[in-house]
Amino acid sequence: MQHTEDSAITIERLTAGYGATPVLTEVSATIPRGRVTAIVGPNGSGKSTLLGVLAGTVPIQAGRMTRNTTRRPAIVVQHTAIPPTLPLTVRDTVAMGRWARRGPWRRLTRADRAITHACLERMDLTALATRRLDTLSGGQRQRALLAQALAQESDLLLLDEPATGLDADSQAAIAQVLTEVGAAGVTVVQATHDPAEAARADHLVTLAEGRIAAGRPGEVGARS
Repeated sequence: MQHTEDSAITIERLTAGYGATPVLTEVSATIPRGRVTAIVGPNGSGKSTLLGVLAGTVPIQAGRMTRNTTRRPAIVVQHTAIPPTLPLTVRDTVAMGRWARRGPWRRLTRADRAITHACLERMDLTALATRRLDTLSGGQRQRALLAQALAQESDLLLLDEPATGLDADSQAAIAQVLTEVGAAGVTVVQATHDPAEAARADHLVTLAEGRIAAGRPGEVGARS
């Protein structure tokens, strides 16, 4: 597979997993730059594992991945992965996104605080800024985690099932922001089993049993 200037990530004959038995086998795909890509497939197909490979948290056993991005990925986990007793306010949570740029032991600058405030506004969280994260609804927590990722100002945004279990308003708000940041040049990759999320994506990577689904080319399929 040839790497092109328009690709943010190129995956070539990749095998990856957590132990002796790989989860992904001989996967090849191209993730286009500045688009929203959905990784789709049934439960157990390897969606989250592929997302982990893109994030650098899942080891590659064979093949290779070339990430043609300038900054470390910003990762949005599911809100259910956050400890319910974490004593952080919404503002603190979003401000943590600046640590990726400055380091956790350096004080935030005026510019960092302005970016934090802008991300709170973008996700309609300003009125909740002083609330503790554990007092929020699932949709509000997920929006806070997305705001934290946006505060990193990365050119690669990775999300694992971002709308799972959320109310319709939160799903719509997240979908709108992902469309906007993709249009602004950020490469967005989300693992999802939601047909509506997949339908909104610009491109798809479809997995089945740890491989690119039969009948599809070994690259991302473009939508018109």
